[in-house]
Amino acid sequence: MGAKAAAFFDLDRTVIAKPSLAAFSGPFYREGLLSRRLVAHALWGQVLFARFGARQATIERLRLRVQRLTEGWEQERVRSIVASTLAQVVGPITYKEALDLIAEHQLAGRKVYIVSASPAEIVEPLSRYLGADGAIATSAAVSAGRYTGQLLRYAFGPEKADAIREAAERDNLDLTGSWAYSDSATDLPMLEAVGHPVAVNPDRALRRIARMRNWPILTFSQFAVVTPSGHRPLRAGLAGASVAVVLAAVALFLALAVRRRPTAAMTTM
Repeated sequence: MGAKAAAFFDLDRTVIAKPSLAAFSGPFYREGLLSRRLVAHALWGQVLFARFGARQATIERLRLRVQRLTEGWEQERVRSIVASTLAQVVGPITYKEALDLIAEHQLAGRKVYIVSASPAEIVEPLSRYLGADGAIATSAAVSAGRYTGQLLRYAFGPEKADAIREAAERDNLDLTGSWAYSDSATDLPMLEAVGHPVAVNPDRALRRIARMRNWPILTFSQFAVVTPSGHRPLRAGLAGASVAVVLAAVALFLALAVRRRPTAAMTTM
């Protein structure tokens, strides 16, 4: 049989409205893996990302911080936390437009993949929950059931494109007939790897590139409550700026709380 087209969706701010690592910071905090200070930093980083987009240097610093942060965490404990809180965390922050597009591609016979630099322990169950056919994510080294602080694959930038090409070879996919969706210029290699690149809620750099190359530009603004049996609209027309304002307020509140009553980090750094 001939190769089939597919659709590749970036996760953060393309399928869900916030970075997935920040989205799970609450459950990780409640389970003692994160301190309030680190949760505040995560939320503040999310606000900056939403306002200014991702830069290579910023993403690299985040990668190194996450490596140090998760060193010593039990892999099965992380999986358990994600599994038990997935519906609560992801359900209300998923873009309805993304879910509709996923369904359209699958109805047309195309496989759908969620592609993210976040850890596989988050991305893989999240992809299944959202009904995708596969996932591409960062994989961490594990020894004796605990993270070593090293990465086997960091699915970011050119690595995303390499992983997509590997998936195409493995699953017999036609990339020239495939689609890719992302919000960030850091995903330019991923977008260039397919025949139909699409910018979704693009940062300033990606918006300029998309306009120069006549790529479609989509705005996702409606949210859906996702359940195992499907999804239903949550609220229409909620602008990204409003989300950023709410997150900024939460981050400021947490930062002030930490300043008033410092709490030692509960993580292995």
